Amino acid sequence: MLAKYEQVQLCQDDQVVLSNLNIEILEGQFIYILGEVGCGKTSLLKSIYGELPIASGEAVVLDQDMTRVRPRRLPRLRRQLGIVFQDFQLLRDRTVDENLDFVLRATGWNKKVDRERRIIEVLEQVGLPEKTRHLPHELSGGEQQRVCIARALLNSPKLLLADEPTANLDIENGRHVMELLNSIRKDGTAVVMTTHNEQWPKEFPGIVWRCKEGTLKIES
Repeated sequence: MLAKYEQVQLCQDDQVVLSNLNIEILEGQFIYILGEVGCGKTSLLKSIYGELPIASGEAVVLDQDMTRVRPRRLPRLRRQLGIVFQDFQLLRDRTVDENLDFVLRATGWNKKVDRERRIIEVLEQVGLPEKTRHLPHELSGGEQQRVCIARALLNSPKLLLADEPTANLDIENGRHVMELLNSIRKDGTAVVMTTHNEQWPKEFPGIVWRCKEGTLKIES
């Protein structure tokens, strides 16, 4: 089991966002978190990687008690997670391989030859081996998101969190990203993805969690 919440309550600015959360995340699952804007989808993801504290209840992520985790322990936890953001968050003045190398150096990859090998591996996995020297503005939106997924895969996470990864993409590029995420899931990495797109679970079946009125309902 990668994560488990029991009777968890999440709050932001002293307001309850979600309550009575009882969830489990297992290896190789594809989980959609559906709901309207502002319903708490992103807050749930933030609680998993430790940006939003657990207000009450019991929560364990990758064997870490999230109710007692200290800030100095969070970088170690996040190195075991892959995180894909809606707005890419790439360093605009660095090439693709420099963006990826920055993450590897920050997470303890000291040998340059090992970093170069890993960068090639993840770019091949996302279908962009020829884009190493490109700057982010030289890539399409879909390509930038695939670079973000490559970045999330650098440390071979068991759990990948994707926050609205297709929201800023057209339907064709969005489908390419979904195909990539689905292939990652088939390789054994659990994927938890927020979205307001009701079509994706129909095309790429998975478990559906729906945020509504401060609660989370597991639909399938």
